[in-house]
Amino acid sequence: MGRPPQHDADRLLDAAVALVAETGPRGVTMAAVARAAGAPSGSVYHRFPDQAALLSALWLRTAFRFQEGFFAALDGQPQEAAVAAARYVVKWCRAHPDEAKVLLAGAGAFGAAEWAESARDRLAAGNAQVEQALADLAQRLGRTDARGHSRVVLAVVDLPYAVVRRYLVRGDPIPALEVGTVADAVRDLLAG
Repeated sequence: MGRPPQHDADRLLDAAVALVAETGPRGVTMAAVARAAGAPSGSVYHRFPDQAALLSALWLRTAFRFQEGFFAALDGQPQEAAVAAARYVVKWCRAHPDEAKVLLAGAGAFGAAEWAESARDRLAAGNAQVEQALADLAQRLGRTDARGHSRVVLAVVDLPYAVVRRYLVRGDPIPALEVGTVADAVRDLLAG
């Protein structure tokens, strides 16, 4: 039986997340990840054949980890599900500020156009799942027209994103009070 790898993919991706938080997406190179992880560059290339594979794995892992809780928050009565999902965005970003900076940068900043087709397909499927979940929430809220759907997206995605972005861009921790602020704003927005 062989020994477990010392520098597994998750450890290397954790190092890449730290690099994004420190230097932004452009700082995530194969050599920089190896240095940050204290790994030989061969370990990085063994797990990720090229930079596009590394960047796609970084983005997709981060996005899917976030989405898991986001989808769970959308369960329940529609009004409270909308509030719970918006609160989740802020809470997750507070708990995972470095990963939040990955999502804040967007897939394009990680070279999504250069990813392997399978990675681009996973990205498209994940985005479609989010769009469908938001459309379903809008339907459950009785917001069946384009304006109603837009209001739901504004409440559940854009509003919490704007709140956390303000802090993440400055490198400041997101205050706990923003969870309640976002919840109140979502209730007000959906009541109108």
